[in-house]
Amino acid sequence: MNEPAIADPKRRDLLRLATAAAAATLVAGRACAQAPAARPAPPRPTGSLGPIKQVDAGPLSIGYAEIGPAGGAPVLLFHGWPYDIHAFTEVAPRLVAKGYRVIIPHLRGHGSTVFRSASAPRNAQQAALATDGIELMNALGIQKAIVAGFDWGARTAGIMAVQWPERCKALVSVSGYLIGSQAGNAKPLPPEAELQWWYQFYFATERGKAGYAANTEAFNRLIWKLASPQWSFDDATFARSATSFANPDHVAIVIHNYRWRLGLADGERTYDEMEARLAAAPPVTIPSITMEGDANGAPHPAPAAYRPKFTGAYEHRLITGGIGHNLPQEAPAAFAQAILDVDRLAG
Repeated sequence: MNEPAIADPKRRDLLRLATAAAAATLVAGRACAQAPAARPAPPRPTGSLGPIKQVDAGPLSIGYAEIGPAGGAPVLLFHGWPYDIHAFTEVAPRLVAKGYRVIIPHLRGHGSTVFRSASAPRNAQQAALATDGIELMNALGIQKAIVAGFDWGARTAGIMAVQWPERCKALVSVSGYLIGSQAGNAKPLPPEAELQWWYQFYFATERGKAGYAANTEAFNRLIWKLASPQWSFDDATFARSATSFANPDHVAIVIHNYRWRLGLADGERTYDEMEARLAAAPPVTIPSITMEGDANGAPHPAPAAYRPKFTGAYEHRLITGGIGHNLPQEAPAAFAQAILDVDRLAG
C-alpha cells in the first residue's frame, strides 16, 4: 500500500513518526502477550521461627528452630540445598495454630549445625543425613514424629520413613521418592536429563569446588532462579537464607554430597549396611503424601514413576500457580495442609 501524498514536509514527518510509534507499541504488546508471565512476588514473611537452639546429637551440634506447645504432636521439617530453615517460616505458624510442636533443623553444613569434633569426616552421604534426623529425635526425647521435607530434606525424611518406620508417623515428600544409590547414579541418563545436573558435574572437579567456595551466594541464587523460574523472590528473602551458607563446613558438605552420589567420594563404613538396604529401593509403608509444583525447574522424577514405591495410605498433589522447587516457601499453605491431611491419613 502506497503512502498518501502530503504536501507539507513537516506534516509528512510527523505522520511517519506516529505510524512508527504505533507499530512499535503493537509489536511490544504482542511480545508481552506471548512471554510467560512471572509469578507475582509472594507476601513478605510474617511468621517467626524464634531463637535458634542447639543440641548435641550424634557427631553434630544441631541448630534448630522449635515453635509450638511442648506437648504438641511433633513434626520435623527438613530443608534442602541451597536453602535453609527459613523455607518453613510461613509453614510453621500454620501448624502451631493447630497445636503441633514444630522442629526445623539446619542440615549438616548449614546454619549453626556444626561437627563436635574437628577430625570428624565431613560426610554428606544420604544415610548420614537421615541418621542425623533420628539422632535429633533421640536427643530431644521424641519417640515418633511426622517427617516432611523437600530436596535433600525429602530424601532425608524418606530414608527415615523406610529405615525407622516405627519412629515416623507419616511422611510428606516433595518430588516423591528420592532415595538413590551410587550404583543407580552410575547409569547414564538421556542428554537433556544430564544437562539438568550440570552443577553435579561441576562439583566433581576441583575447579568446581574452588568456584563454589569463591561464589557461594551467587551460585546459590542462580540455583534458586533455575529451580523456581516463576518465583519472584526479593533480595531480603534470599539474604535471610544465605546467612546459613556461611557455615564453616558448607562447601565441604555440598561437594561431598554430590561427589558421593557419583561414586567419586567414599562414605563412612558405619553406613554401609544401610546404604545396601537403600540401594534395593525399599518401599515407604507409612501413610504418605507426595507433592510437586507445576513449575519445578530442578531435576525431579515423574509421579507415575514412584507411585509403586508407596504401599501405605497415599495421595499425590500437584500444586499449580507457577510453583517451583522450593514448594514449602512458595506455597506454604498447601505444604502445611498436606501435613495436616497426612496426619489424618495416619489415623
